[in-house]
Amino acid sequence: MQKIDFEKQNGLIPAIVQHEITQQVLMLGYMNEEAYRITQETKKVTFFSRSKNRIWTKGETSGHFLMVSNMYLDCDNDTLLIKALPLGPTCHRGTISCFDEPFDTGFLYYLQDIITQRVQARNADSYTYKLFQKGINKVAQKVGEEAIELIIEAKDEHTELFKNEAADLLYHFLILLKAKNLTLQDIEQVLKERHKP
Repeated sequence: MQKIDFEKQNGLIPAIVQHEITQQVLMLGYMNEEAYRITQETKKVTFFSRSKNRIWTKGETSGHFLMVSNMYLDCDNDTLLIKALPLGPTCHRGTISCFDEPFDTGFLYYLQDIITQRVQARNADSYTYKLFQKGINKVAQKVGEEAIELIIEAKDEHTELFKNEAADLLYHFLILLKAKNLTLQDIEQVLKERHKP
């Protein structure tokens, strides 16, 4: 990374935080040199609070840290893009993002995380957990059933039914990935390796 120009904006630079997996913009904060150094060392996004006039690590009271995956400097060397994995809601309102944008990109990754949470919570009322607990054979069988239902709907003219069956298949496929201890990222990697531009 090139040298950051902290002088241009009176010692502070804007830092845009983006979800590493879903690509959703989570928040905007400001860093001085000390906050940047702490972020690099701890891998937890740390800002300089202009209102409190002090260094603060996002999640220092809630535990909802933003764990840094990568940092990128813009072409003018005065703005950071931080890719991070949030350990809980980012916004003080309890939402994923501080921006009220529709969550329409990367939703499958979000759903993958929800499935993991349901499995880890061991909630007996959760359909996801109950199916997961039945084991790989039952999960795979369910994926097969949903695939057949999708094929049947593909031959008809009922678009809404087709979309619903496609959603069912994707959902159960994510449970199957979880049962195999794999993720969407693992499958994406295979597709990337196959891709010939």
